[in-house]
Amino acid sequence: MNKYFFLLIILFTFSSFSQNLIEGEIIPEYGKTYPVKSPGFKTDTVSKMKVVFDVNRSFAEDEPNKLIETAARYLNMHENAGVSPENMEIALVIHGKAVQDVLKNKPYNERFPDEAVNPNIPLIEALVNNGVQVIVCGQSATHYKVFPENSDDNVSFALSAMTALVQLQNKNYRLIKF
Repeated sequence: MNKYFFLLIILFTFSSFSQNLIEGEIIPEYGKTYPVKSPGFKTDTVSKMKVVFDVNRSFAEDEPNKLIETAARYLNMHENAGVSPENMEIALVIHGKAVQDVLKNKPYNERFPDEAVNPNIPLIEALVNNGVQVIVCGQSATHYKVFPENSDDNVSFALSAMTALVQLQNKNYRLIKF
């Protein structure tokens, strides 16, 4: 009896958490967030927010890269908090094994035979359509045989991730690395 009661509490707890997630207005298909009521640290809703996300790893091949999705979460979360999209400038610098996440569907399928399509392509398209720069490290890309011809048309290639990160930070982008 206690075992079933404990299981019921766990199921209720997990279902409560998932019910609290909200879709964003900017990219509703990606980047769901939790509402935070009355945060003690107030969100500045009028200043320009320039951020660069350092994306250097991948996870499961059958779902969008959670680090890439962070950009959608950032946009949605801040827009829900009252920050105008015009006040957000976002860039992703993708390097390491994560460069494979920008491959077009056919090359992605050749590299990951269990996956018919690259689940990152719609996410990248949604991000770019909302002003996010997606920059790929040319060094990592060359190492992993990812080239402009076999990658999504929405990404741009840099000499290196280091180059892109330094240049963006010189333009007052703030680095976020998870």
